[in-house]
Amino acid sequence: MAKWRNKRGASAVEFALVLPILILLFIGIVDFGLLIYDKQVITNATREGARAGIVSKVPRLSASDITGVVDAYAKDRLVSLRPSTRYKSEVPSGACTAFGNDLVVTAAYDHKFLLVTTVNLTSQASMKCE
Repeated sequence: MAKWRNKRGASAVEFALVLPILILLFIGIVDFGLLIYDKQVITNATREGARAGIVSKVPRLSASDITGVVDAYAKDRLVSLRPSTRYKSEVPSGACTAFGNDLVVTAAYDHKFLLVTTVNLTSQASMKCE
């Protein structure tokens, strides 16, 4: 019976040793999931901007209007544990001036990981003007 008394706190000590590793693993999984989500948001934002810019209408959307579409889509949806201050979208001026021209929309965002570093996410969508 004296043997069992000596091992009583062993599980508490083991748990105390493993808990920090489990917490770091959990934070890493959540943060990596947010990275993948933010990449998808940037990709969809450029597609939305390109689609809005290629649709035939009079007058056509200007480059700043297309950038506004991209920015509105991305800024409402980007998520990270440490918000980034660097987000940029770009559309060349004079885009979609003629049928069949390429419209290229680019967006970039710095995703800040909670514990480690920053990753630059970029996306580019190219569509033919209608």
